[in-house]
Amino acid sequence: MNKTMPHGSRLIALALACAALSGCKATQPGKVESKIATWTKLHVTVGGKKDVNPVKATAENIDEGKQLFASYCMVCHGYDGQNTGVPFANTLAPRVPSLASPEVQAYTDGQLKWIIQNGLYPSGMPPSEGEFSNEEMWQMVAFIRHLPPKGSLGVPSVYGGK
Repeated sequence: MNKTMPHGSRLIALALACAALSGCKATQPGKVESKIATWTKLHVTVGGKKDVNPVKATAENIDEGKQLFASYCMVCHGYDGQNTGVPFANTLAPRVPSLASPEVQAYTDGQLKWIIQNGLYPSGMPPSEGEFSNEEMWQMVAFIRHLPPKGSLGVPSVYGGK
């Protein structure tokens, strides 16, 4: 505690600091900021650009990727990868992207695998290294490349779905 500042002054300073911080809120980035961030991720920060998916996009691998995705990723991206039923997906800054969006689909397979493995700071996308094997992450990439129609897999049970 600061002994040189009187007790009343410390309380006023603390109250002013709390009032100032309570007015802080995250806002969505503008179009220019979003374009710069997307370009930077595609060309600078996200690794794996030249990595090739060794897992063939067979029905079996896509289904396995779907099951793995449902075990971990659905909390933020919904079962379909398009945020179906995720109540906070559009309220975060930046928003949780639909994995069917042109911005996400512009990543190479290697970049998608890199993002799954390492996360994407500061977006909120956590790393999953240690949660899945390399093959499992590649199967999830196959699923992301073959997403079902939006809403077709329902709402995650954690948000009231079945």
